[in-house]
Amino acid sequence: MDKRSQSTDAADTTPAVAAVHYRSGALAPKLVAKGRGEVAEAILARARELGIPTKSEPALINFLLELDLNQLIPSELYEAIAEVLAWAYEVDQSESSRS
Repeated sequence: MDKRSQSTDAADTTPAVAAVHYRSGALAPKLVAKGRGEVAEAILARARELGIPTKSEPALINFLLELDLNQLIPSELYEAIAEVLAWAYEVDQSESSRS
């Protein structure tokens, strides 16, 4: 399941985005995309094209932006990532039931 989140810092209006992917049976979710500014906008546009839900979680994004691409999510962030993935799953299920 891909999950793309967006964030803007109150002092900085530059959008920031991080995308996390988790495959059932994987050791941990991993960071598959991240960026600020135009890169963030491109990631969000692609998420919209693919119908991937996005959610604003500024504090989480700030942590994720510090990671390297394809890095496994550290265990300290598991709970926060699990909450976002659960939210994305619910959104997907809700949209599926409407189709």
